[in-house]
Amino acid sequence: MTQPPPPHPAEQRAPIPLGEFVAMVAALMALGALGVDAMLPALPEIGAQLGAPTENAQQYVIAIYLIGMGVGQLIHGPLSDHFGRRPVMLASLGIYFCCNFTCAVAGSFTLLLVARFASAVAIAATRVVTVAIVRDCYSGRPMARVMSLAAMVFMIAPVLAPTLGQGITLFGSWRLIFWVIAGLTALVMIWYARRLPETLDRREKRPYSFAATLQGARQTLGDRWSTGYMLASTVMHGALFGYITSVQQVVAEVFHRPKLLNVVFASTAGMMAVSNLFNSRVVMRVGSRILSQSALVALIGVALTALLISLTGHESLLLFVMLQGLMMACFSLASSNFSSLAMINMGTIAGTASSIQGFCFITGGALIGAAIGQSFAGTTVPMHVGFALAGITAFIIVAVTERGRLFRPA
Repeated sequence: MTQPPPPHPAEQRAPIPLGEFVAMVAALMALGALGVDAMLPALPEIGAQLGAPTENAQQYVIAIYLIGMGVGQLIHGPLSDHFGRRPVMLASLGIYFCCNFTCAVAGSFTLLLVARFASAVAIAATRVVTVAIVRDCYSGRPMARVMSLAAMVFMIAPVLAPTLGQGITLFGSWRLIFWVIAGLTALVMIWYARRLPETLDRREKRPYSFAATLQGARQTLGDRWSTGYMLASTVMHGALFGYITSVQQVVAEVFHRPKLLNVVFASTAGMMAVSNLFNSRVVMRVGSRILSQSALVALIGVALTALLISLTGHESLLLFVMLQGLMMACFSLASSNFSSLAMINMGTIAGTASSIQGFCFITGGALIGAAIGQSFAGTTVPMHVGFALAGITAFIIVAVTERGRLFRPA
């Protein structure tokens, strides 16, 4: 299959100033991230107060949320291709607000998990619909640049969220975290409603039916680049989610420095922000393929180095943070370009394609990440093995997708 020509330059623009557009996309995506990262410092308290059956069971607060975000991808994409981006996004933000209210007043661990799942299904719109919005306005390398800029701003959330969660618990219980997330959701919803118009051309709206969705799924899964880079993203996100679900226990039980969780998480997330800034500066000149494939090679090398250090008993917290930060930078450089490569031929069904791709790499990644997290037994070995295997597997998938023509600028 040959790639279509790039869109006319007139199409490569956002309906509001670029800086505000990037900030809004980042803010929307950050709401979903807050539901994960702000919880990390409060997991032990949540598990103890609501009666989690085991210590590892507190990871379910994160895992069920990630699975819900994956499931939600299948809902919002086809809806946004039919009704438009605005109504789907606004409805989803409203539901997310209500679900966080439920989490704040939950009296049992089961109810909390149910509300977390429902909130994740709703907030999944901030991933799938925002990707569709960006694809409505940009394509190819410009899309990769915009997504990198948005991801760079978005990285403020994981850098600050654990500190925010820890700070909130100084003034109240873990329940206050959900109240704060609900308040931030309301503010972003008002901003979006007032400033961003509909980006989907009414002539491109698709019928909402099982047949139309199935046809979109066939088109998405039948495209070599869409499927290949989607699968590569899936295994990469599995390693990321494995890190997220177990980092609190690693810092507390392996390195015995629980109070440094915020510093550790901010340091590794900060490297992802740096990576996205680098990508936004060079992707237009170098190309998404060279950057993402080089990042995979580097990630594999760093992960194997970290695994060797862990197995030989020479791992310190400082070494862990340094190597994990490098792995996160490589992950970010690869995944941000994977997203744009997967959408190359998906312009006419951007919502549906983003929905299906998001479902696969978030749900699949969450299941892989949960397996890595549940493998925690007092060492960092499962985490490092996860990153090494993810990098190797993703590289093989990319090589097959590109039919062996790797590191080419086109």
